[in-house]
Amino acid sequence: MADTDSGKTAEERIPFNYFKKIPKIELHAHINGSISSETIKKLIQRKSTKEKGQNNVVSQWETTILKGDEKNLDECFKMWDFIYPLVDDTEAVFLVTKSVIEDFAQDNVRYLELRSTPRANPKTGMTKESYIEAVLAAIEEAKTTVPDITVRFIAAINRKYGPADALHTVQLASAIKAKGNGTIVGIDLSGDPKANKSTDFVPALKLAKDNGLKLALHIAEVPDINETRVLLSLIPDRIGHGTCIHPENGGADDLVKIVEKHLIPIELCLTSNVKTKTVPSYTEHHMDYWYNGKKHPCIVCTDDKGVFSITLSEEYSIMAKTFNLTEEEVWDLTLNSIDYIFENDSVKNALKETWKAEKQKIMSVNK
Repeated sequence: MADTDSGKTAEERIPFNYFKKIPKIELHAHINGSISSETIKKLIQRKSTKEKGQNNVVSQWETTILKGDEKNLDECFKMWDFIYPLVDDTEAVFLVTKSVIEDFAQDNVRYLELRSTPRANPKTGMTKESYIEAVLAAIEEAKTTVPDITVRFIAAINRKYGPADALHTVQLASAIKAKGNGTIVGIDLSGDPKANKSTDFVPALKLAKDNGLKLALHIAEVPDINETRVLLSLIPDRIGHGTCIHPENGGADDLVKIVEKHLIPIELCLTSNVKTKTVPSYTEHHMDYWYNGKKHPCIVCTDDKGVFSITLSEEYSIMAKTFNLTEEEVWDLTLNSIDYIFENDSVKNALKETWKAEKQKIMSVNK
C-alpha cells in the first residue's frame, strides 16, 4: 500500500474512500458530544412531545458547531447546558448510546471506547447507577445491530461536580465492573479544566487504579504546568489532548520527559482543538510535535463528533492532508492504536488479525 508518487499532495494521493474503507479505532468519544444531527432532531421532538410544546425546548443549532465555525472552549462547555436536558432519563441515554455506536460502526470503526459522566435526575428517576446501566444495555443491544464493532465504556468524572462526586463515580464503576462482563474498562477526568484543582481528584483516581480501572485523563487542554504535573504524576494509561504539555505550548521539559519515559499514548483530537481555538490551526497542531518530532504513540480521535460535525474518517483525511502522510503511514496509525486500547492481549491480537484480513482485501481491490 506504500505510495511512491511523492510529487502529489496527500489529498491527491489518498482518495477519501480509503479513509472510509480502513478499519479504525476510536478511543476518545464522549457519548453526549457524539450525537448525530438526526438523533438530536429525534430528541428535540421527543422532548417537545413530553413537554407538550413548551418553549424551553432546545434548538438543534445550539448543540452543533457547523463545518467552518468555531467557538472558544468556554462557549463549547456551555453547549452541554443544551444537550443534557435532551438526555435526562434512561430511555434517552439508551437511545443516544445505541445511535452513537451505530454511527461509528457505519464509519468502519471496529473498536470503540465510549465515555460519559453518569448523571442523576430526580425528576425522571434516573440515578447515576441507572445511567450506567442504560449505557451498558445499549452496548449489549448494539451487538445485534452492528456486530462488527467492539464497544467498551469509560466512566467520566466531570471536574465541575467536585471530588465527592468523583469518588462516588469511581466506587460505582468499580462495583459494576466487579460483577459485570468487562464492558467498563476505565475512568476519565474531563470537563472544564478550570473547575476545581487536580489535587482534589487524586484520591478518586488512585482508587480507580487500585480497583483495576485504567485512567484516560484530559490533561493540559489549557496551559497550567502545576495542574499538568499533578495528573502526570499518576502515570495515566492515556492522555486526552495533551495540548499544552511541551514548552512551545506553555508546558515544560520535565512534563515531556514524563510522557516519553512512560510512553503514555496521547489521544489527539485535531478538529476539536481547532474549533475550540485551543490550537490556532491544523498545521500548528501538536500532533506535529509528538508524532513527527518525537515519534511518540498517538491515536487519532474525534472527541465530540456530533458537536464538531466530524467523522473519524474525515479526521484521518484532515490529518493525512495536513502532515502529508502516505497510505501506509495512515494504516500504521490505525493499526498501532490497537496497542493502546483498554483490553487484554487476546482482544488486541484478534483485532490485529482483523486488520490483517482487511488490509489484504483493500490491497486486492487496489491491484
